[in-house]
Amino acid sequence: MSELRWNPLLGTWTIVAAKRQNRPNLSQNYCPFCPGDGKNVPSDYEVLAYPNDFPALSEGVKGDLLISEDGIFKKAEAKGTCEVILYSSQHEQLLYELSDTHILKIVNLWAERLEFYRKNPIVQYVYEFENRGHDVGVTIAHPHGQLYAFPYVPAKIEMELERCQSFYEESGQNLFQELIQQEIQAKVRVIFETKYFLVFLPYFTDFPYGIFIVSKTPVLWVSEMNDEQRLDLARVLKDVSGMFDCLYDRVFPYMMCIHQGVLNNNKWVQQADFYRFHIEFYPPWRAPEVVKYYASAETGAWAATNTRLVEETAIELKEALFKFKRNKHG
Repeated sequence: MSELRWNPLLGTWTIVAAKRQNRPNLSQNYCPFCPGDGKNVPSDYEVLAYPNDFPALSEGVKGDLLISEDGIFKKAEAKGTCEVILYSSQHEQLLYELSDTHILKIVNLWAERLEFYRKNPIVQYVYEFENRGHDVGVTIAHPHGQLYAFPYVPAKIEMELERCQSFYEESGQNLFQELIQQEIQAKVRVIFETKYFLVFLPYFTDFPYGIFIVSKTPVLWVSEMNDEQRLDLARVLKDVSGMFDCLYDRVFPYMMCIHQGVLNNNKWVQQADFYRFHIEFYPPWRAPEVVKYYASAETGAWAATNTRLVEETAIELKEALFKFKRNKHG
C-alpha cells in the first residue's frame, strides 16, 4: 500500500507509491480504456470516471488521517483516491474532434466528481489533470485525464494561495483579476478571449508555450460555473487542444493542470476573495520534438528558466489558432 512521508525541509508530504513500479507495459493491441476491455470499463460509455488500477493514493477517504512520528520522521496512510477520467469511448479520438456538447460532458464530470469528494471531510483538494503524449510519460493513447483526491493541500497550490492572500491583504485586489487586466492591456501575450475566459501566455511562465486559462468571473471551482460558463470552457479547451496540434502539425504533448479552490480546510475560508479557478499548461516542447528539460537548476533550486521569449511564442500560438479555426471551418 502507499504511504505519505513528511518532508520537513519543504513542509509537505511525499507520496510513496511503490506498487506503481509494477505497472505493466501494455501491448499495442490492447487498451484497458476501450469499451469492455478493462475490468472497470463498461461495454458502452460516453465519458466515465473510475478508480485507477495503479493509484498513488490508495487508502480511500474514510476515517481520519492518522500520523505516526519518530523524531522528525512522520508518516501517514496515503488516504485519498485516484481516478481515471475517460473523455471518449473512441480510442483514437482527439479532444478537439469531439463535439462541444461532448466536451461539456467532460467538464460536467469534473464538477460532479469534485462535489462528490467535497462531502468527505478528509479530502482537502481535488486535483484534475491530463498528461498527453509520450514526452510526459503517457503509456496509453486513449483520450483520458486523471483526478487525485488529496487529504492535504499540495505544496504548489498552497504557495499560490499564500501569494494571492498576501497580495489581497496588501492591495485589496484579487491577483488573478489584476493579472487578467494587465495581460489584456499588454495585448501581446493574449492568445484569445471569450465571454468568460482569458487564454494567454503569462509574462512569467517558464514554458515556451505554457498558456493559462483563467476565469474572468470570480469562481473557485468548476462546479460553481453555470451551464453557459461550462459550455464556454468546453469550447476554449477544444480550441486550445486544436491550436497546440496545429503548431507543429502533429500531436502536441502537454500537462494540463486544473487549479481550483481548497475543500474542508479552515485555513483558507476566505479564499473566494483572493483566489480564482484557472488551468495551467506545461508543454514540454520548445521546438518540434525538442524537449525543454527540467534539469538541475529547475528541479533542485526551483530556479525556473524559459528558453524562449513568450512575446514571440505567443505569435506562433495565435497563428496556430488561426490555422486550426480555418481547418475546422473548411
